[in-house]
Amino acid sequence: MRRPRALTDAERALWRAAMRDVAPLVREAAAKGPPGPPPASPEAADAERRPQALVPGIGAKPKPAAAIRPLTALDPGRPIDIDRRSWLRLKHGRQTIDARLDLHGLTQDQAHLRLERFLAERQRAGARCVLVITGKGGRNGEAVLRAMVPRWLHETGLRGRVITYMPARPEHGGGGALYVLLKRLRHPGAG
Repeated sequence: MRRPRALTDAERALWRAAMRDVAPLVREAAAKGPPGPPPASPEAADAERRPQALVPGIGAKPKPAAAIRPLTALDPGRPIDIDRRSWLRLKHGRQTIDARLDLHGLTQDQAHLRLERFLAERQRAGARCVLVITGKGGRNGEAVLRAMVPRWLHETGLRGRVITYMPARPEHGGGGALYVLLKRLRHPGAG
């Protein structure tokens, strides 16, 4: 674990300026002792102001802020947040495909909406691996959906549902399709 860096003079001055007009909510608590140190960075201050997520199944116990990991960028070329064995099964087309979505003939808006709904529904249904068929492009070489679907999978709304994706094997559509590995929900039926 990395040791937190020390605050710069500019950060300390910014903290003092931001806290100049702040009064304690409970005067008794302020009299008990000196206030704690300011957050290490502006990001830490933002994290403290945000409501903390509840841990599912444990009532109203807040999840520690340190345990909330930011979403990493998806990289179909290497395993991230997935064990090697599962990644190799997916890569070699040996992962069971639980559902298929064919986006042929749809506009970008239609395809994006259908992809969002499909992934949400399949995740709620407990699907693990889905096949998204984008097509290889038209006669003029345009493969708009083929280029856009990976971008959409990186968006915040979809990224939270997806562990990884990669191009499908030839028997499943090759470059015109993607395997998408979905995260499992802790509570089936939630979404």
